[in-house]
Amino acid sequence: MRRDTQSDGSDPQERWQRALCDLALHQLDDLDEHLGQLRDGPPPSPAATPPPPERGSLLSRVGSAEWNLLTDEASWSGELFQILGRDPAAAPLTLDELPSVVLDEDRRRLTAMVTDCLVDAKPIDGEFRIVRPDGEARTVHMMGEPVLDSDGSTSSMWAVLRDVSELRRSQRTVSETRDSLQRHRAHTEHRLAVELQEAVLPPWHGSLRLPHQGPQTLDLAARCLRSSTSAMIGGDWYDALELADGETLLSVGDLTGHGVAVASGMAALLGAVRGMAMAGTQPGQLMSWLNQLLDATVQPALGSAVCCRYRPDTRTLAWAQAGHPAPLLFRDGTGRRLNSPDGVLLGATSGAVYAQAEETLEVGDLLVLHTDGLVPGHSAADSVNLLLDLGPRLGEADTAQDCVRLVVDEFGESEREGDACVLVARVTY
Repeated sequence: MRRDTQSDGSDPQERWQRALCDLALHQLDDLDEHLGQLRDGPPPSPAATPPPPERGSLLSRVGSAEWNLLTDEASWSGELFQILGRDPAAAPLTLDELPSVVLDEDRRRLTAMVTDCLVDAKPIDGEFRIVRPDGEARTVHMMGEPVLDSDGSTSSMWAVLRDVSELRRSQRTVSETRDSLQRHRAHTEHRLAVELQEAVLPPWHGSLRLPHQGPQTLDLAARCLRSSTSAMIGGDWYDALELADGETLLSVGDLTGHGVAVASGMAALLGAVRGMAMAGTQPGQLMSWLNQLLDATVQPALGSAVCCRYRPDTRTLAWAQAGHPAPLLFRDGTGRRLNSPDGVLLGATSGAVYAQAEETLEVGDLLVLHTDGLVPGHSAADSVNLLLDLGPRLGEADTAQDCVRLVVDEFGESEREGDACVLVARVTY
């Protein structure tokens, strides 16, 4: 590359200064040291010998070289001998010999950079690793350009080589530390989310036990299935709660997202569901207020849910839904999906109104509530059909826990992208 200067390019000190300036602009972390060296200028006379740089200083890590293509001679600075670990009394390596000190996997890169420089007049700017005579490997950053004769042909090539081993080692340490901290943070968040979810959801190990004051009217069981592709906990929930008036609250839902914030939001949402249900709020109105609550949160979120109130004296199920799969009702080994009343996703729009439906149940009926993703790898419609196909086998199960175990055995081992919950209620009285 032709340099637009008044010099004829014969002064190696001047070329070294130019190279150092380019390197300083490329490596901003050493800008002050480079500029200080350039400000001091070259020695006052060729006979003056500057003191050797201290080992580990900036100058000891930067060396210069020039290869004359016409005479096949090479000229190295003392610092370059030190960087490459070679005896200063030995002859400098020619361009043909230089690859001999480079690691095998980096030789092609060096050869390509030198070829592009000599043939196409492209500046050199790249890194490669060298092996010193003592066996130590070092990383070297090389910058250079060709020197052209008046006729435009390449007469020589100069370069500045910098030992960046310590810099790259520090960068790797920082990267490894950052990765370690990120893994630790992810593990901590996962543990907190799991603990929070387990603290607010009813235990699913065994049948759900409600503090019934009279005869047990529902046999209940539930299960939460974890994602196999994500370490983050989602916002899925299930709940069964005996209310003050003797009715039973059944609900499942899903808050979009993953992590501690979503698990915390799910806990708050579930607390609101329980509080409003305990106060006697019917499912349709409960969904409307739940939508207002989610719409008013600081961080916008979307959720889906099914909320049911079961009246044991009449065996009536009153329920509402917000953009969620409808409950499945199994009777005498045959299943069907309940007709969904109107209801949009929670948090989707302000002032949404949610309709309410009622279903009369019979002793022996089986009700299955679930969140999206219970049957992974299938559309919502196909998932419902696959669950309904379990009707004959569910009809033969003795308990709600057996039904949950059947569903988990059928679909729980499949790879799933997100969490999923299933709640089973069998009418016993």
